[in-house]
Amino acid sequence: MTLRPILSVLAALLMMTAVARADMPMFYSSKGAAIGGYDTVAYFTAGKAQRGRSDIAVMWKGAMWLFSNRRNRDIFEANPRAYAPQYGGYCAYAMSKGRALGTDPESWKIVDGKLYLIHNRTNMKVWVRNPPQYIVLSDGNWPEALGH
Repeated sequence: MTLRPILSVLAALLMMTAVARADMPMFYSSKGAAIGGYDTVAYFTAGKAQRGRSDIAVMWKGAMWLFSNRRNRDIFEANPRAYAPQYGGYCAYAMSKGRALGTDPESWKIVDGKLYLIHNRTNMKVWVRNPPQYIVLSDGNWPEALGH
């Protein structure tokens, strides 16, 4: 076997990986909006999950972000990275296992000033037992897990 066919196969594999990554957006969205239409700033300011309004929205990093009020939208626009959920809004627990999985906006926790979303309440019960451990594991898998 010559080098040319091997290089062709490797190039094809790299291209397939790039296409797979392109299919998974950097920010998870559900129902057409980041965090399923919930207000990401409200987790910090109100201490609870609040639905956003479609008429108070911002497009950021390829996702539509909805807010419950204009003040929260303005806060987000001033510093979106401070309020965007970790791991692109994908499940922090699943990310610790190297997988990108959707989230339930009602399953969340703020740790050290960062918002973490979890797939469901069952996974949340596991994740809250040791957030620092899961965060370290997830940090090691993000964003490569988007390609899996």
